[in-house]
Amino acid sequence: MPDWSYANEGDEDEEEQEDGDVEISEQRYGGRDSLIFLVDASKAMFDSLNGGLSPFELTLQCIRNVYTTKIISSAQDLLSVVFFGTREKSDTFKHVYVLHDLDSPGAKRVLDLDKYKDEKGRALFSDTIGHSADFCLGDALWQCSNLFSNVKTKMSHKRIMLFTNEDHPHSKDKAKSTQAIAKAKDLQETGIFIDLMHLEKAGGFDIPLFYRDIVNVNEDEDLGVHYEASNKLDDLLRKVRSKETKKRALTRLKLNLGNEVCISVGIFNLIQKAVKPAPVKLYCATNEPVKTKTRTFNRETGSLLLPSDTKRSQTYGNRQIVLEKEEAELLKKFDDPGLVLIGFKPLSLLKKHHFIRPAQFVYPDESLVNGSSTLFQALLTRCQSREMMAICRYTPRRNTPPRFVALVPQEEQLDNENVQIKPPGFSLIFLPFTDDIRKVDFPEKILANSEQVDKMKEIVQKMRFKYRSDSFENPSLQQHFRNLEALALDMIEPEPIEDLTLPKVEMIDTRLGALVDDFTKLVYPVGYNPEGKTAKRKQGDGDGPGEKRAKTDISISEVDLKNHVKNGTLGKLTVPVLKEACRTYGLKGGKKQELMDALVDHLKKI
Repeated sequence: MPDWSYANEGDEDEEEQEDGDVEISEQRYGGRDSLIFLVDASKAMFDSLNGGLSPFELTLQCIRNVYTTKIISSAQDLLSVVFFGTREKSDTFKHVYVLHDLDSPGAKRVLDLDKYKDEKGRALFSDTIGHSADFCLGDALWQCSNLFSNVKTKMSHKRIMLFTNEDHPHSKDKAKSTQAIAKAKDLQETGIFIDLMHLEKAGGFDIPLFYRDIVNVNEDEDLGVHYEASNKLDDLLRKVRSKETKKRALTRLKLNLGNEVCISVGIFNLIQKAVKPAPVKLYCATNEPVKTKTRTFNRETGSLLLPSDTKRSQTYGNRQIVLEKEEAELLKKFDDPGLVLIGFKPLSLLKKHHFIRPAQFVYPDESLVNGSSTLFQALLTRCQSREMMAICRYTPRRNTPPRFVALVPQEEQLDNENVQIKPPGFSLIFLPFTDDIRKVDFPEKILANSEQVDKMKEIVQKMRFKYRSDSFENPSLQQHFRNLEALALDMIEPEPIEDLTLPKVEMIDTRLGALVDDFTKLVYPVGYNPEGKTAKRKQGDGDGPGEKRAKTDISISEVDLKNHVKNGTLGKLTVPVLKEACRTYGLKGGKKQELMDALVDHLKKI
């Protein structure tokens, strides 16, 4: 499920993600994502076919990009870089060199990759690490397995990405080929996934020749026609990101279909709002992170209070009601976490103005109930064929009020290279309550004539373009992370950014031509200048723009003043009206209260 954009749905959803992971999924599904980049470092990887970047340089740029992205999006994930086909070795296996152990990405690792990015870097690699054709891919996979075993923290996903442009590295040595296939199957049995990122090769890259038994594939996936070889950085990055993207669920719960029939599903955030990371407090002397601890003390005795010593209270009717912590939590509980099917409605009943918050995504999960995928697919297919949506009651986690949601079916979409654009499943749309929809009182309508409407239609038609939300990056965030990158990598200045949210004025003017002037003449009065300052109105007798604006009447009669004083509503009058009344009676005052006091004293004497 691609989720490469930096996600969330506001403060409320951030809390849902944190609490949902902690309360429901942490024990069974928690852990860090781990990824090893296994890179072929043989001589063929350093030769460029079309005079551009060599496959090795292309790979290092891709890894560097993933490193920098991980630092921003998920710095707790574990990454590693391992070269095979090298002259030197870093462990017990010959011709296998570990550049980076499995650890969190950082600036130093990015600088290490930058050493080998140009012609001098290739020479440095050849002198320090070197190349060798006498390698065994099985040893490289074994080294990756050892790296995973050496990590003490819990890992949720273990993945190896193999970069190479050689489709049969052991064509002349059957023993090495058998050893590599056997080791790959061992890794697959232990839950380690191997993905092949094959690069451009003269004569084409034939995947089934050797790698059919090495990499993880789906049953319906044909390796002979799957991905085309990558010879551009953008293509390679897109493939890496689509394969590497984590599929961590916001929560996992049961969908109750009625009559004690339940299936288990995972709830995902496909889109999250990108925010600046929270600042980390550092100790000035050592520059180490500071940990905050909160303790509660008795105000009278000064003794330390334990959590069991504190209670919660609520004042109601001048009486303080004391609750235990368990009782307070029980008051917040409405229902157990889950989705409960209420019924079905036609999709046509769901309107655009029902949108109140970003949707989530529902996907089957076999971890809680076996056979959930089969029944989920049957429900999805039936809803698509009948154009129906499922109405459910949704309780995402404990101590959360339920919401009514609509499960809208969504078909799977693939691009030209079989990379998934949209996953199959249900979009979870939050339905509004009556209080969520408010009535807006519109001012008096000013209707445009048919000529003005037709002219605006021409302008709209000229300004149309294919909008994609992922084409417009947040310039503030981009500048923030570029500044951090420049600081961490000792760059002289950060890379410049392009603000894609600014309108392209020249292109707009070229497209519209004289349409803007024509529309202005049809709608606005003669001499109107929307870009200039508002001209001061001059005194005149006509009804045009030069007519003098009528002065507002701020006078008030003595009878009305006495009535306001009698009813205590003198404060409802504006300051100009009060000043004019004081001026009439020769009274003085500055602020509103002083004016009111002066008028009250004067009117009482009359």
